[in-house]
Amino acid sequence: QVQLVESGGGLVQAGGSLRLSCVASGSISEGNIMSWYRQAPGKERDLVAASVSGGTTNYADSVKGRFTIARDSTRRTVYLQMNSLKPEDTAVYYCNLVDATTRGRRESWGQGTQVTVSS
Repeated sequence: QVQLVESGGGLVQAGGSLRLSCVASGSISEGNIMSWYRQAPGKERDLVAASVSGGTTNYADSVKGRFTIARDSTRRTVYLQMNSLKPEDTAVYYCNLVDATTRGRRESWGQGTQVTVSS
């Protein structure tokens, strides 16, 4: 079983920065994707950024040039550096991991961390 623990959320003024962290524990397949999603009140959960274990990254258009996703050397911690934050970035941010097991595709979620950007 995979456990994802997020940290780093908080309250920041518009234009400020925050860095989110997500640590994955448990047995994880080498080929995996770690991502950040966010969900604002009354809205769907949307992909913010993704990091494939081979190195490829992908970003939502709304955060390109402002957010950066990266992993540490263990490949079990994923960060989301968020710069030039806007009030519309306010949401609960969730860490997500997709990998494969003998039973097939597996998807795991963290508990979420609140990010609030004041204007």
